[in-house]
Amino acid sequence: MIAMPFVPPSIIPDNEVQRMAAVRRYDILDTPPDGTFDRVTALAARRFNVPISIISIVDHDRIWFKSHHGLAVEQIDRDPGLCASAILKSDPYILENAHTDVRSLTNPLVAGEFGLKFYMGVPLKTFDGYNLGTLCVIDKEPRTVDQSQIDDLKDLGSVVMDQMELRLSARRAVDQAQIMAREIDHRVMNSLQFVSAMLSLQSRSGTATDATTQLKIAADRVGAVARVHRHFYAEGVRETASCMPYIARLCADLSSILETPIHVSGDEGEVPTTSVQPIGLLINELVTNAAKHGAGQISVSFRLADGVRRLVISDLGQGLPADFSIESSQQGLGMKVIRSLAEQLGGHVEAIPNPIGRGSSFIVEFPA
Repeated sequence: MIAMPFVPPSIIPDNEVQRMAAVRRYDILDTPPDGTFDRVTALAARRFNVPISIISIVDHDRIWFKSHHGLAVEQIDRDPGLCASAILKSDPYILENAHTDVRSLTNPLVAGEFGLKFYMGVPLKTFDGYNLGTLCVIDKEPRTVDQSQIDDLKDLGSVVMDQMELRLSARRAVDQAQIMAREIDHRVMNSLQFVSAMLSLQSRSGTATDATTQLKIAADRVGAVARVHRHFYAEGVRETASCMPYIARLCADLSSILETPIHVSGDEGEVPTTSVQPIGLLINELVTNAAKHGAGQISVSFRLADGVRRLVISDLGQGLPADFSIESSQQGLGMKVIRSLAEQLGGHVEAIPNPIGRGSSFIVEFPA
């Protein structure tokens, strides 16, 4: 087993755990040389007329150099690196003459062969306040600095962090785009499978008498799938979705298509996006049936009570036949689709007379 270098507690920040999490967040350690950062260190060296400038990231046991102008070394141990001390505070860490500064008299980089005499480093601070490392300039001769030079190095340090934030944002955007692409592909595949299943059911249905009628019914249901997806993706792809705005948009669309008023009411609340498609298709099927067989205004209600979601579609028509049964094998394709969608939600569907005394109500209940 390789022994880990000892890091004195005096150079470990109080927020070290969170700071190291921030270092990992930027995923910059051990990445290849980068021209943008190399130009910053070259500019810093010219501005201060020094031979060495470094962009450092302080890891848990080492100081790794993202850019090292004028120095062939790629990393050093965290102790005795001066950058480890520089990240302890937000102010620039300045040693104008390290040979006479009590903070650095015993530091091997100062007292040893390297012969460091001048060091100034500004912390590379994240937007949430963690110091990842430093931008520093180094010389083997003593130097004095004025406030304008300090401000210049701080500005260059800000440029470094702007680049790191930009790259983090770009990487997250790419990751999110890939996730969304996979999610959309998955949902499109589900939709195609659903369309295939409906067409298969249609081909076995005995309710249609000719090919033209069969195709018209199939086209209507394929259109329903497209309509459900269009309203679903209006708010983007997420793990959960607020169902009421979605239902309101879908019903407004159906009201225009069917030329029938639809009243929507219900409780706000998030549902898994995997439930949105079957909910939308249930509403489409039941509202279309209500417009075809009912009369007057259609009501759509979506409620939550005792951990159960309750979708109710009611009409003001003549009501259901006395012998009507959703479970009956004699019912048409529409009822089979409705039962299949309710089962997909882990629930069930029932039909009752409209409680107001006219028309019918279809009730779908499933776990919240």
